[in-house]
Formats: sequence, structure tokens, C-alpha cells
Amino acid sequence: MNEINEGFEHVAKIITNARNNAYRKVNEELILMYQRIGQFLSIRSKEASYGDKYIDALAAYVQEQFPGIKGFNRRGLYRMKQFFELYDGNENVSLLVTQLSWTNHLLIMSGCKSDEEREFYMRLAIKERYTKRQLERQMDSGYYERYMLSKEKLLPEKVNTELNPFLDSYVIEFLDLPPKFNEKHLRKGLIEAMKKFILELGKDFTYVDEEYTIMVGGEDYHVDLLFYHRNLRCLVAMELKTGKFKPEYVSKMDFYLEGLDRQVKKPDENPSVGLILCASKNDEVVEYAMSRTMSPMMVSQYQLQLPDKEVLRKKLQELSNIPLIVFDK
Repeated sequence: MNEINEGFEHVAKIITNARNNAYRKVNEELILMYQRIGQFLSIRSKEASYGDKYIDALAAYVQEQFPGIKGFNRRGLYRMKQFFELYDGNENVSLLVTQLSWTNHLLIMSGCKSDEEREFYMRLAIKERYTKRQLERQMDSGYYERYMLSKEKLLPEKVNTELNPFLDSYVIEFLDLPPKFNEKHLRKGLIEAMKKFILELGKDFTYVDEEYTIMVGGEDYHVDLLFYHRNLRCLVAMELKTGKFKPEYVSKMDFYLEGLDRQVKKPDENPSVGLILCASKNDEVVEYAMSRTMSPMMVSQYQLQLPDKEVLRKKLQELSNIPLIVFDK
């Protein structure tokens, strides 16, 4: 019976892979079609006869030739032209454009203000396989600005890498918390909304447990939330604090990380990483508190409402010579 089930599963896998490949091929052809039409319109736009009447006439002609076809009204045709012109000659994205859906392309074109930001969201959406709703949420929360600002504050050298997944701040506006909440409310709220919380953290995070128990010296100690990060190949201990960061949180996290590395970490995994999530923090206090710790650890703050994207943009503009972070495919 097991052999039969394994055979059936093999056939199901073949069907699933074929469907996925077919969808990718159809999407690739669709995007290339929009790109070619955009190129045609871009070239024609240099002629005196080009204008709204030309676009309207083309839209009417396409509808006559292909009744019921969607996306070929005046607005849709102008978007195709914009799509071609935005990425024309940009070798960094030439291999990326066909890997995204047209819906996600429209979100990125309308919501980004620079080539770097557009490329960032393209790579992020491809890597994480974002739906429209997931990508929209990340863009609304200023994920690009928060990510780039966070890269100024890196983890210790042993996990200091371009693959560093941690941000300086996290937005958890999706929690239905009471006006006055404690750390238990925060933890339970995150557990109930884990799917959205994982989206904010990054899809390489895998949830392990809450109040994960470590026994040392005959006593139980509890890590608020424990995750595993597939890319870093290590456990991630998260401590939740409803108030401002305090220096003593670092020594407590050191203790947890030592316990995880001695008792839980597998031989082929990297040392455990700690993330202390506070309602607020003073960067100078954090720097002093962590200056002598050897543990890979970061202190981040959380926000219970979406940040003002313009404020984040201004903060980002204050920093000069910020390199583009490129995600591995």
C-alpha cells in the first residue's frame, strides 16, 4: 500500500510541476507581450500624430480584433508604455521582469520612486513569492526604507552578512491588542496572527514554539518565541518587551542563546541568534549594552500602526552612498 501511495504522490508531483511550469511560461509570454507593445508605443510617441486619439483608436482596434480582451483600454496601454520605458536598458532587471505577475508589476510601478526601490521589491517579491496582497502590505509598511535603514546597524561579525534578515523595526499593526497590553497579550497576539507576523519577519523564518523551555541547574527558563531560519540555518530566540529597551535584556538573551546552543542546536547548524523586540529603544544605550557581548544578537522595536512612508523616505535620503542589497535567487 505504501508503494502505491508513493507512486500516486510521484504522479501528483509531476502534474503539479507541469502546472507550475505552464503558468510561468504563460506569465512570461504575457509580460513580454506587454513589454513589446510598450516599446511600440514608446517609439510612436516620438511622432507628431501620437496622442490620446491615437491611443483611443488603438484600444478600439484591439477590442474589435480580440473581443473581450482585458487591459487594453487607454490606461492599460499607457501602463505598457511606462513599463517598457522604466526598465529599458536596465540590465539589473532584464532577467527579473518575466518572473513577476503583471499585477505585482503595476503595484511596483505605481508605488516606487526610484530604480533601486523598484529593483528591491522585484527581487523581494520573486524570492518570497508574494501575492498582490502580501506585496502591497510590505510596500505600505515602508519595508524598503526600513530594510535599508536597518542595514546601518548590523549584527556581530559571525552573522554579519548580506543575508542578514533582521530589521531595525517591525510593524505589527495587524494585532487586535487591548489599549493596555502586557507581554503575554503581545505573545498570544503574535501567535494567533503568525501568518502575518512571518510575512513581516520574512518567509525563511519557521515557527518552532512559544515559551520554549530550557532547563539549567534544575530550573526551567522560557524563551518567549523560538524560530528557525532556513537561510542562516540557525535557531532564532525572540524576547518580547512592552516597554523601552533595558541593558539587562542582553545578559538574559546571552543566557538563552548559550542554553539553545548547548541543548538544542544540531552539530551542522550555526550558532543561535537572538532578537529582542521592544516597544522603543535608545540606540546609544543599545550600543553600550551590546559592546562586549559575543553573541549574535539584535535589538529591534515594533510599531502598532503603519509608519509614515514619507518620514522613512526622508530618513533614508539623509544617508549617503547606500548600496543596493541584492537578494539571492
